[in-house]
Parts: sequence; structure tokens; C-alpha cells
Amino acid sequence: MSAPWTPAQAGGLSGRVAIVSGANSGLGYETARLLAAREATVVMACRNVAKGGDAAKAITAGLPDANLEVCELDLADLASIRRFAGAIARRHHEIDLLVNNAGLMAVPRLETPDGFELQLGTNYLGHFALTGLLLPQLLAADRARVVSLSSLAHVVGRIAFDDLQGARRYGRVKAYCQSKLAALLFAYELQRRSADAGTRLLSVACHPGYCRTNLFAVGPQMRGHKPRTTAVLLRLFAQDAEKGAATVVFAATAPEVRGGGYYGPKGIFQLKGLPPREVRSVARSHDRQAAARLWAMSEQLTGVGYDCFDHRP
Repeated sequence: MSAPWTPAQAGGLSGRVAIVSGANSGLGYETARLLAAREATVVMACRNVAKGGDAAKAITAGLPDANLEVCELDLADLASIRRFAGAIARRHHEIDLLVNNAGLMAVPRLETPDGFELQLGTNYLGHFALTGLLLPQLLAADRARVVSLSSLAHVVGRIAFDDLQGARRYGRVKAYCQSKLAALLFAYELQRRSADAGTRLLSVACHPGYCRTNLFAVGPQMRGHKPRTTAVLLRLFAQDAEKGAATVVFAATAPEVRGGGYYGPKGIFQLKGLPPREVRSVARSHDRQAAARLWAMSEQLTGVGYDCFDHRP
């Protein structure tokens, strides 16, 4: 039997630029650390730059030669996304990897400054806008990859086209599942549009399985609860964030990864385990009509288009 895949097999990434959203903690932090260990230049895109700076110091404590940049990015705010994209364009002509990782789970209904439901705005619409604004730099690189993080929760997700923002009827878990299904629809549609335009950009999706991160604590804390039951389940059944991030790094770097693929842990129910492997997503995630409809709505809501595809020779 061959040895399980590990991030060390990602190979050298010297000279490559990787952007990881939500890189100050959890999966984003571990993803940034693992990519930095392979000598990539890692842009740690964080809502709180002070926490991002602390995370960068923690990484360089173990990897003194790590090439890290900490930049402010609030995915719940289109103005912040535009500022970030502008700053990146001034510093990097090419972007090799974009890991759309940051997210919220099962929080009370709140709205972003742009009037989006917070989970949809952060988990999906923010990354849709970010990817579109960074598209020129992604297309300038040779075979860049965009990795969109979904979740096992996408299985029960539905896109409420008639109430996308949950203004009439809101369920915090339902909204989270919708956002993760939206991430998959986006990843697949981005790959189709990239291929149709004749570009070498690869769009892939992945999920990390069941991981011990603070993602599970934020929602209950916002409601004034202590997630005791969740804490017990995490201790018993979840894997640590580093193992979850290994799947993300696999999707971002492995040569066998195909555009439009979806990758997750190999273990039972895809909860955990290495090596990562290609997995299936529900039929709804492959609905091309729904994907095109969601894409058009997303362009209208964010004001971000993907015109670079239309202007390819």
C-alpha cells in the first residue's frame, strides 16, 4: 500500500502567490501555514489585521523563512473587498492560488453593510466578488487555481431564489447550508466558464470533513449559549484543523486534481481521514440552470462581473 498523501507532497511552491481568506485561525491558519512550509508567498487575508499579525508571528516562530503578507479583508463588506483587490493588484501581477475559506456558521440573522444576509454575504457573495475582482491576476498566472470551501452541510442545502436573503423566513442552519451549496454551484460554474473562455484557470471545490475549529462556537456564542454538546462531539469524532487543511492543500496543489472536481476526506461518511480523495456532491449542486441563475443574481447583487472571460482571445 502506498503511504497516505501528506501536504509535504505538495512540492515546492517557491515563487507562487497564494491568498487564503480567514487565515488568522482554524482551517485558514493551518492552510496558510502548510502552504508557507512549501515556500509559497502567502497572503493572509483577515478581517482583523491584529489577529492576522499574531497568526503570522505564530507561523514564523516555527517557519522562520516563511514569506507572509497580512492584509485586511472583510468579506461581509464589498468596499473592503474592493480595497483588498486593489492592494493585491498593485503588489502582485499574478496570483497562483486563491483559497476561498473564510466563513460563518449558524449565526442569528444579521445583515452586512450591503444589506446581504450575513452568512450568504460572507460565505458566498463575498468570495464571488473577491474572485471576480482578482480574475485578471488569476488569469495572468499559469494554470492558477481557485479553491472554494463547501461543507457536508451542502447535502441538505436549497437555494431560496424567491427569498435568497432570508428576509421573510430565516433559519440559521438553513442559511448556512444554502451558502455552502451556493459555493459548490459557483465552483462548478466558474470551471465551466473558464473552460468555455479557453483559459487554464482551474476551479475546484473541497470540504474538510468534521474539524475542531472555532467555527462551531461562534453561532452559539452570538446567541449567548455555550456549545457544550458540540464540544463533546468535536472531542470524540472530529479531526484537528491541520488534517482538515490537508484536504484544502491537496485541492490547491495536487497534480491529479481536475477542474470542476470536489475533494474531501477518505474516511467513513467523509468525516475525516487521509489521503483526500474526489467525492460526490448532491445532484442539486450540478444543476446548470440554477448555477447560471445564481451567478446572474450574484453579479447584480455585488456589482462584480467576470468580463475578463469575455475578452479572452
